[in-house]
Amino acid sequence: MAVVSVSMPDELLERLDQFADDHGYTGRSEVVREASRNLLGEFEDTRLEERELMGIVTVLFDYETTSVEERMMHLRHEHEDLVASNFHSHVGDHYCMELFVLEGELEDISTFVGKIRATKDALTVDYSVIPVDSFDPISQDG
Repeated sequence: MAVVSVSMPDELLERLDQFADDHGYTGRSEVVREASRNLLGEFEDTRLEERELMGIVTVLFDYETTSVEERMMHLRHEHEDLVASNFHSHVGDHYCMELFVLEGELEDISTFVGKIRATKDALTVDYSVIPVDSFDPISQDG
């Protein structure tokens, strides 16, 4: 097995080690391997390929110490064909939430989410997608 060196803030490393201890992992490498498999698997769902999707992406960041908000604006304009709507909200004294509503195919949504996740100083990035090309509310249970 190859050995990989990864840089991360001390706080994140401490959280990773605590997570490993709390959940019975043998160490941080096992946690990182599982997280990597899960992240890659998110973008390999063949059931969603070549389908029209709606996606929601939520980003939380500290607006006082970063340029994340500026990066979000650039990404919105860079992907204006994908971003159907965008919402900005203040959360507490120092944080902002950016919410994107996306319409497109999995490859485009995955690219957008990847760029958001790669944004330095984004505190959390969460997203979900649902197919809308064959949605039939009458046939839904419940």
